[in-house]
Amino acid sequence: MQILHSRIVGEGKPLLILHGYFGMGDNWKTHANSLAKDGFEVHLIDQRNHGRSFHSDEFDYELMVADLYDYIIHYQLEKVHLLGHSMGGKTVMLFATEYAELVDKLIVADISPRMYPPHHHDILKALNSVDFTIQNSRKLIDGKLSELISEVGIRQFLLKSVYRKTKDELAFRFNLKSLTENNDEVGEALPSFTVFEGNTLFLKGENSGYISVNEEPIIEAHFPNSTIKLITNAGHWLHAENPVSFYTEVIAFIK
Repeated sequence: MQILHSRIVGEGKPLLILHGYFGMGDNWKTHANSLAKDGFEVHLIDQRNHGRSFHSDEFDYELMVADLYDYIIHYQLEKVHLLGHSMGGKTVMLFATEYAELVDKLIVADISPRMYPPHHHDILKALNSVDFTIQNSRKLIDGKLSELISEVGIRQFLLKSVYRKTKDELAFRFNLKSLTENNDEVGEALPSFTVFEGNTLFLKGENSGYISVNEEPIIEAHFPNSTIKLITNAGHWLHAENPVSFYTEVIAFIK
């Protein structure tokens, strides 16, 4: 059995954070340090095919839920708080419906239970266009990505997963081959009739289209004890774009 890689900070009630697509636990370091100061043991988890966790040809939410279950059992955790952003939000939603007894409170950042059509084609095309023998510096990689990705913020986010594989060669930490082949899995809906009765907080970015008014009935159906809160002046990366409001809502909910 392979256990997901994580960075653990602080002491107290366990709070597990799951990043989004192409991300890694380290993206959440700043929030983790604040949460640790507020009395939580924060687990910044790299999901399979991301960060420093294991690579696999197989990639879907049932597998990611199983990975999370194995992680919780391995660390002998009980009644954890779960926070998931985007793809990580899909993972924690499904986990909570399958293992409610292991979950205290659930926080879902800017994603709903519905199906999302595949929409990362340009990012995947850009990432696959990088040839590390030619683009052998961050500047050159950024230049190559900019041919298909105009948003500087998205490129900076993707560049965080570039690391030095050998003395002379850079690489992506995520398993690009598997993510490309399994891209359709990322938008999958939460299965019908799955319910988590526990306290749940949905946070949506004001400038993001991921949670619209139309989503409220489906959220209510799966999560009857849920609240939806708006994070102003933020899009899909709401935790990074308005960190103060995001943190205020999270801490108020889990305290």
